[in-house]
Amino acid sequence: MSELQRLREAMRVTERPSSLDLAAIMRDGRRLRRRRVFARSGGATLAAAFVAAVAVVAVNQDDPSLNEHVPTPAAVAPTPSPAFESESRKPIGAVVDTGISYGVERRVYYFVPVEVPGHPKVRMGLVGGRLLPGGSLTSDYLVNDVEGIDRSAGFHEIGNDESGPGQTRPPVPTFGYFVGPAQSIVGTVDGKDIKARLARWSEDAQVVIFWFDPTDLAPGVPLDGIIARDKSNRRL
Repeated sequence: MSELQRLREAMRVTERPSSLDLAAIMRDGRRLRRRRVFARSGGATLAAAFVAAVAVVAVNQDDPSLNEHVPTPAAVAPTPSPAFESESRKPIGAVVDTGISYGVERRVYYFVPVEVPGHPKVRMGLVGGRLLPGGSLTSDYLVNDVEGIDRSAGFHEIGNDESGPGQTRPPVPTFGYFVGPAQSIVGTVDGKDIKARLARWSEDAQVVIFWFDPTDLAPGVPLDGIIARDKSNRRL
């Protein structure tokens, strides 16, 4: 082998990565998918505030184990002539009340219909919104799949509010949904495990809505990893 060939071989070896930064790949991949979602939905902040009588699932924050079961929904008092600004943003199933308050407003999560061109099996997205006095809902943040099947097993898109300072609304705690028999969901940030709060969707008990309490995980802080476990503590 000539000296020139040896030099070229050494350069090729140097260029090969010795390891893959999986955490960085996950974060970059989520950011890319999120940009694709917002490009199709018109932005992370939705101008779809609507008024309606909705069913709200109250989640007990004092005992996280109760989050594994959906309580009987409590109906919000109906407002006169309830109407939606957009029928496409009408909640599918019950609205989940997290118990997180911003004065008289409460943080809620709920599914809405979505359409993704070329992907007819993606029909719903998850909204991080607020329940306002009188029963009106305002949408702050929407995540949905951009391909595949919206109820396939496993994790789906995760909402990570990176709005930053100067925003005019409360930041949305990191949230998402998992399809399967999850009894616990744990995220990891800088080697620390953070347990998510859970609520099963009223329309399908296999769909588990999860979010991280902002006192445990500040909104906008990206997860390094996330896992779900079943009732036998086996990883799903």
